[in-house]
Amino acid sequence: MSAATIYDVARKARVSAMTVSRVINGGVNVDELTRERVSAAIAALQYQVNQAARSARKGTMRVGMLCGSPGAAYLSDFLLGATDQCSQQGAQLIVEKCGDLDSQRAAAARLIENGAACLLVPPPLCDQEASIQQLDDLGVPIVAVASARPAAHIHAVRIDDYQAAKAMMHHLFAAGHSDIAFILGDPGHAPAQLRLQAYLDAMSVAGMSTRAGRLAQGGGNYRSGLTAARELLDHPERPSAIFACNDDMAAAVVSVAQGMGLRVPQDLAVCGFDDMPIAASVWPGLTTIHQPVDEMARAAVQLAIDAIRDAGRPRHRVLPYTLVQRESTTAGAAH
Repeated sequence: MSAATIYDVARKARVSAMTVSRVINGGVNVDELTRERVSAAIAALQYQVNQAARSARKGTMRVGMLCGSPGAAYLSDFLLGATDQCSQQGAQLIVEKCGDLDSQRAAAARLIENGAACLLVPPPLCDQEASIQQLDDLGVPIVAVASARPAAHIHAVRIDDYQAAKAMMHHLFAAGHSDIAFILGDPGHAPAQLRLQAYLDAMSVAGMSTRAGRLAQGGGNYRSGLTAARELLDHPERPSAIFACNDDMAAAVVSVAQGMGLRVPQDLAVCGFDDMPIAASVWPGLTTIHQPVDEMARAAVQLAIDAIRDAGRPRHRVLPYTLVQRESTTAGAAH
């Protein structure tokens, strides 16, 4: 049988995990009956307090982060920004990896046991209703990062994915393209659905119908982009431009096109989204939407720290995006 967690104690005592943490650490904002109920639950479950972690966190504000499966480049940039912001604020970032709901529950419990007073929830967890509902039960503030439609009762930081994707479509229209294909992202990534909707709406408003063979399902990674690109470019009437839902898939499109002897952008314009390092390292460089991951990480940490210090109303911050024009859509474009 696995060892009891702080979450198990909270459920048995019918309180939040944060209340259990307060009892363990001698917090004053707990009434005596609740303190006794939590103590009884600890004894019944033979819960073992992590004394090393308890000693280490005294006097230090801790922000927890649940890591699902975001892209490696995104996660690296986010961690750097979040860690630096925590350092500037005299706080500490602690991270736990998780996958399904059961592992998320255990990971969140470990974070709170180790002193986390607020949880950062990046994609894809931030857009999973069951995931957010489970975290709500822990009784600590939540900050959703890059969520498509963050719930009103939690803190959030994001960009406007819909408007950013529409800006990219207008860029392609201005370059003279009307036959534009789109590679869809991971079906479980909610912002990817907003980007798809922006593509469809922009085509409709411009009076351009989406022809057969102009939508291909990708999975968000480079390999899925290769498959989707071949599907679109093997069509008897190739599109003049392909808008991929992220940079990894857009880079894959460039590779497939060049393998077929097509020139980018003369024969095929290609654009992506996110402005990850691969966008500037492939040739030609990818036109893309810059998502300010470092700024989003810093803003998320600041929201978390503000929430810990003052449990006020949830705040939603929408940061500006930038359309970065490179050579994949316009020959000779400046970096």
